[in-house]
Amino acid sequence: MRSSLSSIVMHLRLWLALAVFAGFGVAHAQDEAPTLPQAPTIIQSIQVQGNQRVEANTVASYLLIAPGDPYSETRIDTSLKTLYATGLFADVAIDPRDGNVLISVIENPIINRVILEGNKSLKSDKITDEIEAEPRSIFTRANIQEDVARIIELYRQSGRFAATVEPKVVQQPQNRVDLIFEITEGPVTGVKRINIIGNAEYPDRRLRKEIATQESEWYKFFGSNDNYDPGRLEFDREQLRTFYTNRGFADFRVVSAVAELTPDQEDFYITFTVDEGAEYRWGEVTVETELETLDEDFLKRLLRIKKGEIYNASQVEDAIDTLNFAAGTTGYAFVDIQPDIRRNRETKTVDLVFNIVEGPRVYIERIDIVGNTTTLDYVIRREMELVEGDAFNRILLDRSKNRVRALRFFEEVEITETQGSSPDRAVVEVKVKEQPTGELSFSAGFSSADAFLVDLSITQRNLRGRGQLMRFVIRASSNRREIDLRFTEPRFLGRNLAAGVELFDVVIDFLDEAGFRQSRTGGQVTLAFPLTEYTSLSTRYSLRQENIEFPQENQCPTINADAANGTINPSNQQLFSLCQQVGGRLSSIFGYTFRWDRRNDPITPTRGFDVNFSQDLAGIGGDVKYLRTDIRANAYRGLYKNVIASASLSAGYIRGWSGEPVSINDRYFKGNFEFRGYENAGIGPRAVLYDPLTGETTRRLNSLGGNAFGIAATEVSFPLGIPSLLGSLFVEAGTVGLLDEDFKYDTGIDPITGEQLTAELQYQKTIDDLSIRAMAGASVFWESPFGPIRFDFTKPLKQYDYDDRTSFQFTTRTRF
Repeated sequence: MRSSLSSIVMHLRLWLALAVFAGFGVAHAQDEAPTLPQAPTIIQSIQVQGNQRVEANTVASYLLIAPGDPYSETRIDTSLKTLYATGLFADVAIDPRDGNVLISVIENPIINRVILEGNKSLKSDKITDEIEAEPRSIFTRANIQEDVARIIELYRQSGRFAATVEPKVVQQPQNRVDLIFEITEGPVTGVKRINIIGNAEYPDRRLRKEIATQESEWYKFFGSNDNYDPGRLEFDREQLRTFYTNRGFADFRVVSAVAELTPDQEDFYITFTVDEGAEYRWGEVTVETELETLDEDFLKRLLRIKKGEIYNASQVEDAIDTLNFAAGTTGYAFVDIQPDIRRNRETKTVDLVFNIVEGPRVYIERIDIVGNTTTLDYVIRREMELVEGDAFNRILLDRSKNRVRALRFFEEVEITETQGSSPDRAVVEVKVKEQPTGELSFSAGFSSADAFLVDLSITQRNLRGRGQLMRFVIRASSNRREIDLRFTEPRFLGRNLAAGVELFDVVIDFLDEAGFRQSRTGGQVTLAFPLTEYTSLSTRYSLRQENIEFPQENQCPTINADAANGTINPSNQQLFSLCQQVGGRLSSIFGYTFRWDRRNDPITPTRGFDVNFSQDLAGIGGDVKYLRTDIRANAYRGLYKNVIASASLSAGYIRGWSGEPVSINDRYFKGNFEFRGYENAGIGPRAVLYDPLTGETTRRLNSLGGNAFGIAATEVSFPLGIPSLLGSLFVEAGTVGLLDEDFKYDTGIDPITGEQLTAELQYQKTIDDLSIRAMAGASVFWESPFGPIRFDFTKPLKQYDYDDRTSFQFTTRTRF
């Protein structure tokens, strides 16, 4: 019985264990069973709400999801950021809604108007050119804050550091806004004091002249450099460094440049701390090269750097230019000049070695013309001395730049080169900035005799962008009336040959100066071509009908008869001289002009010279016979920065041939702007009344002109310290004379005995003694808003009482 019970218990335990094990296995089996993946949500539709101007399709185009795509949080987030980045929306929300995606947007407003208030010192267009906000653009607060910063920076550059700008928005219908910038300019922040610390060799006063920033003074109302500008301060650091290194201080450095604003925010204190270092001198200067045709000793002699002289950093660049040019003239267009500067702090010397090696050969792949909106490309290309495929040559490029500038079509000309499609190819870019080539010229002048003149001409020097010259002149002045039409083709028949034609009708009134009036009607043809790189020749032929008249010419028959009988009244001697020349005549004239130009710059030369020599032969046909020779030469020399000295010499001589004297209308009449300080025809041979008892001139009569003249002048031009103003000091000296004997007379001399007559109180005579006149003066050139103006003030150094002089003149012109 007990064993049966034990057996039952054992079986129960066994069954219980099996049941537990079976339950665990079932549960475990259930845990191990794989689960089926849940199906992804598919985007059924995309809807856009809140948009007013932007189309729904435009909004959807920025999304990275589309109907039929599986829903993705990553793509939704990226789409949200993309919509914000467009700048079109102030707020964006994306709601999936079980596959029906809803895009809610709030559009940024559109700027209706941009209004500036409170700006007085800065013009509105200068501000609007700098800011991004403009009508019909998107309004965003970030962009407006950037515009505020730009406006404040503009005012700081103009010296107003206390300026504030507050943007305001006025809501308008259709989600538009008026943007208002309320500007409080504040006072001009000047420079109260410029301090320089650490300078021992040069005083503060001297160094202040070298920097652009100036201390504020009450009289500096024309300038703008007496306010603080951070950019100008960096320029001043470089100016100080250049000043010292060009005077021997090779170790010079600007330790710091600090600007401190005063508490009232009206002025700055600027302090430069400098370390001058020691003064250096040039040591050994040598040239080293392995190029066979370059002689090292010869190249060294070309350099202006001499041992023992004060070290000057700017001389290094000048020396490189000299060596480059010398190498180029010997056929080495590709040289690399490397200066090796060795500073010896013990001996305070600087040794300099120029290493000249042959650089890689580079050829011009392409020449690009940029910036010419009016001028055609070929007008510029034909002035280039290099074409595509030529070897790159810096010297020829510099010459090409001067040739393009000499056209005077462009305000700026810049030639740069970049690497082409391969290392041995270069792309040359000619960047130009066009300037007005049409010119409306106006000139006026006052004299001591209250004479007034006005000249007006219209010129187009770049007709239709083809480089052609068209000039039409209508001139009316106290002594000249002119109509002139001229046309010049600079490349006639596609060759380097300039051809021109001119038609003219001129009346020159010398009634007040010389007692006659002349008229010229005719035409002229011209051909001009270069001879060498620096010389050219122009030839011309003119045919013109000329006429001389004077108010008393109706008396000529009687006066001529009296002269033939030897009974002419002495008071009519001058009329008799004019009667011999009155009437019309035909002039047939061949001429040429030889030009030699070695100026370093065709517009503002600082070195070099130019010479013009011309001759005109009249008499191969026509009624007039003479040979006229003229020469004019100019030389230029830069003395200092923007200080230029110049000297000029002009001379001429005309002589009749085949027994013909020179008519009064063909003689030289000098004065006005050709000889400053004198009226037109104000110097030279003249008829006068004189007292035979004293020999003194009692009255000035007509000017007679001369067969020869010579005028020399020297001038130094310099800046006046005020923007747009230049000044010059000049001295001129010259003479006019050498009349033909047929036109000289003295009615106070007995023609038979040669004795002085005393029966009359006054007699007439001609004065022709080639007397030298001299004049000193000053000129002021002002680039005014309506055109350049020149004022001339003169003081005689040597003159005669029968001269006709003036003390003040001015000229001006404007362009279109």
